Amino acid sequence: MNKQETKPIDIEHEMQQSYLDYAMSVIISRAIPDARDGLKPVQRRILYAMYDMGIRPDSDYKKSARIVGEVLGKYHPHGDTAVYDAMARLAQDFTIRYPLVDGQGNFGSVDGDSPAAMRYTEAKLDKFSMEMLEHIDQNTVDFSRNFDDTLSEPVVLPSIIPNLLVNGASGIAVGMATNIPPHNLGEVIDAIIYILHQWDEYSEIGVDDLMKFVKGPDFPTGGIIVLEDARNELVSAYATGRGRLMVRGRVHLEDMGKGRSRLIITEIPYQVNKSGLIERIAQLVRDNVIEGISDLRDESDRQGMRIVIEIAKTGEPEKILRKLYKHTPLQTTFGIILLALVDNSPRVLNLKQALKVFIDHQLEVIRRKVTFELEKAERRAHILAGLLIAIQHLDEIISIIRNADDEKQARSEIIQKFQLDEEQAQAILDMPLKRLTHLENSKLQEEYTELEKSITEMKDLLASPERMREMLEKELLDVRKKFSDPRRTQIAVLGEGISSKELLTANTLVEADEVFVGLTPDGKIGRCEAAKAAEKDFAIPPWIVRSDTQKTVYIVSDTGKAFGIYVETLPKVDAFADGIDFGSISGWSSEEKISAIFTLSANEKNGDESAVITITENAILKKTSTAELPFASTQSFTLCKVNPGDRLLTVLVSEENSSNIMLVSRKGMAIRFDQTDLRPMGLIATGVNGMKLKEDDRLAAALLVTETDYCCFVSSSWGLGKIAVNEFPKQGRYGQGVIAIRMADDDSIAGAVKLESGKTLLLLHYGKGKTRPIRLTTVKQIKRARQLESTIKMVNQNVMGLSLVLLEKAEKGTEPDEEPETATKVKKHKDNDLEDAVVPPAPSNTDREDANSIGGQSSDPEQYSLF
Repeated sequence: MNKQETKPIDIEHEMQQSYLDYAMSVIISRAIPDARDGLKPVQRRILYAMYDMGIRPDSDYKKSARIVGEVLGKYHPHGDTAVYDAMARLAQDFTIRYPLVDGQGNFGSVDGDSPAAMRYTEAKLDKFSMEMLEHIDQNTVDFSRNFDDTLSEPVVLPSIIPNLLVNGASGIAVGMATNIPPHNLGEVIDAIIYILHQWDEYSEIGVDDLMKFVKGPDFPTGGIIVLEDARNELVSAYATGRGRLMVRGRVHLEDMGKGRSRLIITEIPYQVNKSGLIERIAQLVRDNVIEGISDLRDESDRQGMRIVIEIAKTGEPEKILRKLYKHTPLQTTFGIILLALVDNSPRVLNLKQALKVFIDHQLEVIRRKVTFELEKAERRAHILAGLLIAIQHLDEIISIIRNADDEKQARSEIIQKFQLDEEQAQAILDMPLKRLTHLENSKLQEEYTELEKSITEMKDLLASPERMREMLEKELLDVRKKFSDPRRTQIAVLGEGISSKELLTANTLVEADEVFVGLTPDGKIGRCEAAKAAEKDFAIPPWIVRSDTQKTVYIVSDTGKAFGIYVETLPKVDAFADGIDFGSISGWSSEEKISAIFTLSANEKNGDESAVITITENAILKKTSTAELPFASTQSFTLCKVNPGDRLLTVLVSEENSSNIMLVSRKGMAIRFDQTDLRPMGLIATGVNGMKLKEDDRLAAALLVTETDYCCFVSSSWGLGKIAVNEFPKQGRYGQGVIAIRMADDDSIAGAVKLESGKTLLLLHYGKGKTRPIRLTTVKQIKRARQLESTIKMVNQNVMGLSLVLLEKAEKGTEPDEEPETATKVKKHKDNDLEDAVVPPAPSNTDREDANSIGGQSSDPEQYSLF
């Protein structure tokens, strides 16, 4: 080497500079996400490459190997494993809260299984990720050259999704790390909209204000965040960008009978390996660290997670659970480090700053998008202005073109003659002959007028920051409507002086959520959020009851068999048809038919006067204290003994002895007597006679009533009427009763319900699982022993049952039959089998807030829409 080419350097300075360059490269180009779109470079390149290849939600799946090759060859010069692993994570619904890639094939599991080789799996963009890429071709973001300077790639995505908080991020760089938990999309958008509304008072917004909307992390695997000391951990994390949270799996205690119990784990903490958790528990049992566990198995399936830990008779469930929290990942600590790139520099952000960075980015995207559309519109308006001038001087234009030697001369003369520019003149020369018609002339003028109007609106928008914020709010609300879903992770805030060591199971930790529990005809059971069940097109199964997540739901067959299960352990579903198979948790044979479904809270179960009353079609009644019922268990028990030739009609839940029992027979007879006429009996007892029935008569309904109540009756021939309860004399048990409804020989009572005060809706069950909603105000009050009036007429259909929905409880002073605000009179139903019926309006979510148990005794029902 020539001495003149040798340059002495300071080795210490060179090492420092080289290491610093390497560290910044790792921070900026690999490990830390951008605060604007929440993506690392490899994730952004994967999404953009798939978008550029046309592998979108409406296209076919493509081999993962093809996608990885595209990313490697064009944008990301690293190993194929790094790209494929990053793409697989974007498709894992247990890793990312809202998956960005729609994967087909084995992309790994919560058990720690690795994705299949890229030659086997296929993928395409998810609809969610398309929201992040929308408008990318409208100059909304900057582009940079790729590694070999042959292509351009986006520096950041437009991303109307606040992805940094919604999907979170984790990464280890040189000298720093980020660990951002995922959050609920709806909550984050609500917080952003709050900031937009308080824009002028931005400096006054505090962490507490934002935490009214962002409750806390929302992990894809659910779990429970346990906060001691009045939420100081979350407040500290969101105020400083750093914090630590205690996360527990969701555990329930089930009674197995015969003095044994078991722990059921239905959710585990975020990023915990399920197989590793089970292996860890087994190892602790082998090492005698945990004693009293007799069996451990994984019953998880596609309906949800279910890890069963059976406890021996000598085992203490609370002691075992405490050791599980102490020695296994069933309880973990999640460390929050909200580190992200802002202007290509790593910064630890608090919640307010993270939201502000996203808002600023979106306002810039809107400004650039509107500017792009404005320039496009102005170019088009400029061309149209030239074309309109040409049409106004058509003869002169034609003369110039005809006499010109070539196109260049014609263009030059048009520019000089009419004071146009070269672009306008060329458009005139390129104009087809059809544009010379009067119709085309009108279209050009209309288009020019509309463009001028649009240009004015866009200029006004760009000049108004307030209008730009309104536009951002509208876009965010659209995203919220399309993708928002209920929170999965519950947050348990413990009271002052209460330790997490005292509260162990999910029932003791979290507040009750209002849900519906439904059972479909094909045996699928699940729970649905009350708001979802209020949707107009929601399919109502034949057996559905309103409950909350801290109650136990009991299901009873026509032979008197029953079993209970915690509502919380049922899978969350958007439609009950997606629930878990009923037979897999009950062990019942296909011959068992459901006759009743009811729920009990812990207070109701332990109440001194709380009881369940079983009633059979042959009027055999039995009253059993709720304390006699076993705890939630998939092991069946006998709620009542049903005689041969008889079947269970329904089950009533009574919280006090003051109400009366009213029995109604199919032949129109009714009897009312005190509850005290029934003495409590054990589970295996048959019961006592409640009413003397004629040989060919059977019970149609059983109710708990008081003197001030009204009852509605329906006949199989569509007769309806309501009668005051005080018209039925109180008698002793096991009498013939009195005439409730005078029936024709070919008619019978199909059902009866007690009316509730407030907005109520009657459902008539008929045919094969069909229902007809009837507004209560159309039902006339009649005297006892009168005939029912046929308010509607059906063709070749008989009523098979009656149920009532309480849409909204009445305020003080309102009457049970108060007129609803709106209703639509329908003369001819679309099925042509209904005349002169009143169809109520679809209720809002609030209207369904206090709905009671609905469904009932319709035979062989299908799913149907309630509203």
